[in-house]
Amino acid sequence: MGVEVAVLGAGCFWCVEGIFNSINGVEKALSGFAGGNVENPTYRQVCDTDTNHAEVVEVTFNPEIISYKELLEIFWNIHNPTQLNRQGEDVGTQYRSSIFYTSELQKQQAEASIKEFDNGTLYEDKFVTTVEPLDKFWPAEDYHQGYYNENPDQPYCSAVVGPKIAKFKSKFKPILK
Repeated sequence: MGVEVAVLGAGCFWCVEGIFNSINGVEKALSGFAGGNVENPTYRQVCDTDTNHAEVVEVTFNPEIISYKELLEIFWNIHNPTQLNRQGEDVGTQYRSSIFYTSELQKQQAEASIKEFDNGTLYEDKFVTTVEPLDKFWPAEDYHQGYYNENPDQPYCSAVVGPKIAKFKSKFKPILK
């Protein structure tokens, strides 16, 4: 069996990419955009105009080591899927909680995962996560790839990304690289 791809939007892609790149069975996670109406968008376009793109991470993984279902469990734990078009202080449709499926099986698994986790255990409010077909994944500019690892002392990274990654690593130690 080969690798598979999951495309997930959980707010700022710097956080999400840093987390997924630390997981055993993930070959790579790339920051980018999906779900919009502009070809090959830039970060500035996504932030400043109405492209309808979400910041996402394309996760290439080995399903013999980690399953799509397990990736979705991590996804629910690393962001707040009850916040509409925001994650904390990051506000806008580009920060929406979203799952972009690449097959009918992924769509079914995403919908089943929502039913399993949207039960008041993780969050009191109802999930607002969208489940959308992946039309195209657009990689973000090179400077966004591995951004947290290259810039851990940047103010946003030290205040937001670092603590989020540390919290994830303390909860999910057994699956880390």
